[in-house]
Amino acid sequence: MSLAPFVLLPPSEGKALGGGMGTRRGVFDDLLDERRSSLITSLATVSGDRGALERLTHLRGALLDRAGDALERIVAGDAPVFATWRRYNGVVWTHLDPTTLKSTQRRRVLVPSALYGVTAGEDPIADYRLTFHASLVDRGPLTSYWREPVTDALVRVVGRHPIVDLLPAEHRRVVDMERIAASTTVITVRFQSADGAKPIGHAAKAVKGVLARRLLQEGVTALSSFAWGEWRGAMHDENVVIVTAHGT
Repeated sequence: MSLAPFVLLPPSEGKALGGGMGTRRGVFDDLLDERRSSLITSLATVSGDRGALERLTHLRGALLDRAGDALERIVAGDAPVFATWRRYNGVVWTHLDPTTLKSTQRRRVLVPSALYGVTAGEDPIADYRLTFHASLVDRGPLTSYWREPVTDALVRVVGRHPIVDLLPAEHRRVVDMERIAASTTVITVRFQSADGAKPIGHAAKAVKGVLARRLLQEGVTALSSFAWGEWRGAMHDENVVIVTAHGT
């Protein structure tokens, strides 16, 4: 029997508010806790400094206020948490429809995060506003800060299970895919329009969520036969799948 795949999905800017004070441990906590704590120590230097936080996050207005409130609670250690699948609520995630997936399937969703490094779908996370574009004076670019420990953690957790990469470029840069591929199968999925241009916007995000759901439910065989609306999947080679929007 083939091993069930893990699916790499991006986080979303849209995040649900609220949560509880859960104590459940996440899949990656033992591997990344020290790195996370070190980052939070650095973030404490901008907590409460609206100008510094604005420069770090490039947010303004209500979003900046929310980012500031969230960061203060993270630094204080009393931020309420939701499971990853419940926290993120952007287009990819609504089309994944994680509420109706099994918990064992949600645990096979892996999400790079500028605050946490990487989390699994059932791992508890706080509300936060931080991207891999950010750079801290004492840590440098967060992509570089996380790349080695995130890759190490993924190698440990994924094992021999295949991993399907549905990440955009920003999030893919935090993972050394060559190292992952040295220990297991990595399948990269690209999304494009019929003329070969890379599609952007709601439609490309929606199909990504739908495909992730099929992968979690059906395994990697879902890739070669994938069809949803105007979108069709086809193997480009043994490690790359092209999902193309053919138009109506």
